[in-house]
Amino acid sequence: MNFFQSILFPYLHNKKAKLLGLWSIWVWGFILIGVSFYATQLMPLPSYFKGQIKKTMLFNGELMDGPSITIFTAPRPFVGTVGERQALAIRSWLGLSTDISVVLFSQDPSVFSFAELLSHRVSVEPNIDFTFLGTPFFHSMVARSKASSSDVSVVIDPNTVLLPDFIKTIRHAHRLDHDWLLFSSSKSVPHFPFHLDADGKHWLQDDGSRVKTQKLQDFLSQEWKWNLCEEKMLIAWNSGDLPLHKGVLPPFLYGKGLHNRWLINEALLSDFRFVFDASWAISNLYLNDLGQDFDRTSGDFLGLATGKRFWEVAGNSNLAMIYGSLYFHQQNFSNIFRLFQCGGYYLFINSAQMVVYPLRYKGSLSLRKEVMFKLTREKNTLECIDTIRSTEGTKDCSVKNYLNVSMPISLSLSLEILLSLRADKNKTVVLAVVGYSYKDMLMSWVCRLHHLQISNFLVCALDDDIYEFCVLQGLPVFKYANLETKISFDNCHFGTECFQKVTKVKSRMVLQIVKLGYNVLMSDVDIYWFKNPLPLLSSFGPAVLVAQSDEYKLTGPINLPRRLNSGFYYAHSDAMTIAALEKVVEHAANSNLSEQPSFYDTLCGEGGYNRIDDSRCLEPQTNLTVQFLDRDLFPNGAYKDLWQERNVKEACLIKGCFIIHNNWISGRRKKLERQVPSGLWEYDMSTRMCLQTWHKTKFAYF
Repeated sequence: MNFFQSILFPYLHNKKAKLLGLWSIWVWGFILIGVSFYATQLMPLPSYFKGQIKKTMLFNGELMDGPSITIFTAPRPFVGTVGERQALAIRSWLGLSTDISVVLFSQDPSVFSFAELLSHRVSVEPNIDFTFLGTPFFHSMVARSKASSSDVSVVIDPNTVLLPDFIKTIRHAHRLDHDWLLFSSSKSVPHFPFHLDADGKHWLQDDGSRVKTQKLQDFLSQEWKWNLCEEKMLIAWNSGDLPLHKGVLPPFLYGKGLHNRWLINEALLSDFRFVFDASWAISNLYLNDLGQDFDRTSGDFLGLATGKRFWEVAGNSNLAMIYGSLYFHQQNFSNIFRLFQCGGYYLFINSAQMVVYPLRYKGSLSLRKEVMFKLTREKNTLECIDTIRSTEGTKDCSVKNYLNVSMPISLSLSLEILLSLRADKNKTVVLAVVGYSYKDMLMSWVCRLHHLQISNFLVCALDDDIYEFCVLQGLPVFKYANLETKISFDNCHFGTECFQKVTKVKSRMVLQIVKLGYNVLMSDVDIYWFKNPLPLLSSFGPAVLVAQSDEYKLTGPINLPRRLNSGFYYAHSDAMTIAALEKVVEHAANSNLSEQPSFYDTLCGEGGYNRIDDSRCLEPQTNLTVQFLDRDLFPNGAYKDLWQERNVKEACLIKGCFIIHNNWISGRRKKLERQVPSGLWEYDMSTRMCLQTWHKTKFAYF
């Protein structure tokens, strides 16, 4: 071995050993990475995180081709400060993305006018259920929202301002491959010193300078107060196949408490969808100085001017106690997943399970500090988690205090107040007198009047059950206080003693109302209205009582003895009509029959001796004329066998019918069996909602 060999050999030998060592480190490194990745895949993940990453285009770090989003809300009239606040909120939504459209639930003219001033992305939906004072029903709002074709539906308070992180959060949530429902509690601020520019895309200070998003976030973090019990929150869900919850959503009134908590509680218990709290990921705020909460000490106790109507709050409390599991099994909100941003990443945290799931990665990060302390990102994550956990106590609240409301479910509105609120410009009302056994037919009748845009109706309740039902359904109802008998559910049809007593209430109530100066169209609830008959009926003028004929024969007089149907007649408020009705009521009080024979015998004379032609009678003492209506326009249940037609509606429309009476058949069940399949039915009894054109399917139950 020469000199050079003696020098190079040890060098080459050492170099080779070093290279082999390096190669072994690399190989073992790759093996460890592979084992780690495999182990990560085996870690138990909630099913809604598996396969969550979908291919999405990125542009400047932002998600593109986002989902279509429809935001649904129920604004109050756009007047004064309330209107300004609502306008600011809605413009803040529209400025976030062109993927957002807005639907306003309202029947108020000012809302239509406001929508016309904005883009085509804002529309008004009047075809949901409202109370007679204009409060929308939450279950109808949700049903309409679920019928939307958008990828994501959002229900939100009309005063809530959204900041840009809303659209980012929704786009990330939409990437989950499991159906989901999120909610985000709104933060109240005492003031909000910013406004939108003309385009609605940039926030400005009072001096006109633009405000960066970070400054808005900083302002919100300093000023906000959080109280989940106040029910100010947004709820969003994707348009998946799974329902939001088991069972049926009760007819809660929107904005009157507990409906949001009820929905979230049932969604969590049902476990159909991945339900998570996005309150830390979505910045949404409202000004807390509007004073819209219910106040028992308010001078406007009935709430007709301010909207503080105590019976609406009591109704929601009653429904929350009876339906679902909120009262018996309230979910602990600290035991659900929360979505939040930390260091530019979206993470799900469940502090009860002590685990964090990154939205964009499979796998999990333990909340145990000794494991996460090694990396800077994990340190930042722990700091974010500590911040969230420090505020958890402020978000949990018990609803028991809200459920133990002792207020009665009562309108506390007198008949005189209801008449002043409901009568049309001619001082005319439509009156229905009904007991609980006919609640389903009452609601179909009410829904039909709503579709015809007839709002001047009143309901006289014959028992406590139907009265409470009507209050919860938002109907203008008053109770007849002097009924001396209990209304039978299935045995109060024509010919029964119950029927005789109930029908006599009708004429008494009509007499009471006409004495107060109002015209009355008395209508049974088993009458289907094709179009508004009031213009025709009122055209007969004063001193004429207009009534349906119960004659079934196709030829001959229609005013033969006892063929006046007291289930549909129009009484004008004048001296002659009042005097004649007093005679009818007195006659019925001394009769063992129903009121219907008393009408004919008193006005047309026993045997019909007051008849002046084939369709009229003249009561000689009061000089009141009784006009029997054309049966082609106002057919009874036996006329021309119209109810036997294959298409009852088409047959009636060809004749030009105003109504058709579902009489000449005995019993509530038989009436339903005839009317519901005919298509002359407007109410879904299973969901307590009027059937609308946007319903995907129409069901009727009895």
